[in-house]
This record gives sequence, C-alpha cells and structure tokens, in this order.
Amino acid sequence: MNDELTHFSSAGRARMVDVSNKPDTQRVAVASGIIRMQPETLARIREGRIAKGDVLAVADVAAVMAAKRTPDIIPMCHSLPLTGVEVSFSETADSAGLRVEVIAKCVGQTGVEMEALTAASTALLTVYDMCKAMDRGMRIESIQLEEKRGGKSGIWRRGEA
Repeated sequence: MNDELTHFSSAGRARMVDVSNKPDTQRVAVASGIIRMQPETLARIREGRIAKGDVLAVADVAAVMAAKRTPDIIPMCHSLPLTGVEVSFSETADSAGLRVEVIAKCVGQTGVEMEALTAASTALLTVYDMCKAMDRGMRIESIQLEEKRGGKSGIWRRGEA
C-alpha cells in the first residue's frame, strides 16, 4: 500500500498525476454495488412491468456511457481508451435487491478503477430512477472495487492481504 497521496503537488495543490513515463499495460478493474428494494419492485423488474421500460437494459447502457464519460465528472481522472466494459446484474441472495458487477478494460498508462466504479454507481442510479415512482425507499449500498489488474502494482483483490 502506498501512503503517498499522488493527486497533490508538493505545495499541497490538487493535480492530475503525470503518467507519461509509465508503460502501457493491459488494465482491468471490477467494481460492484447493490440496490435494495421492495420485493414487488424486484418482481416487476424481473417481469418487465416497469412503465419506463426494460430497467436492466437501460441501466446496462447507462453504465457503459458512464464509464466512457468518467473523466468528465471525476476531476483528476485521465481520459482512457477503453477496450471493453461488461455489465451484469444478479438478484441478491436474500432476494431483496439487485447486485451489479462491472468489468472495465483498457491498455494504457493508468488503471480503470474509476471507470468501473462510476459505471457501477450509474447503473444503480439508473435502476433507482426508473423505479422510483413505485419505490422511493430503495437504497444503494456497497459500491466497491472488487479487483484490479495491471500496472506496476499488479493484482489486487478484495479480501486478500
């Protein structure tokens, strides 16, 4: 673990990290999150009975769009040539919500963690937006990085030392 905060200059000012001396490598990041909801809301999503349309199809597209636009909303994030974004949804084990998992990939000089996290967040926000008329109490939680691969630091997985 690096204790240095790289997004601050020696004078304490925010900066975009200079990655020009880093080699291009294959980068992969996996992020996930959960949205909790009423059982009836989940049933209506599953059955395609939400008035605004196919919730998961729209959330999938929203996630990809968000990954591509991450540098527009995260100030110190680099623009990356994404090579792939995969989005998948599954019901939570307790059937009280949906879990999203996003895999973002690129070949570049810096990682794609922010793209994966932004995509997961946006997917869940889209589910909320499409279902809020029937369930305003939905709760988004546990947005987190699960894994990252590539670059000098190699592989990191949640739960491993």
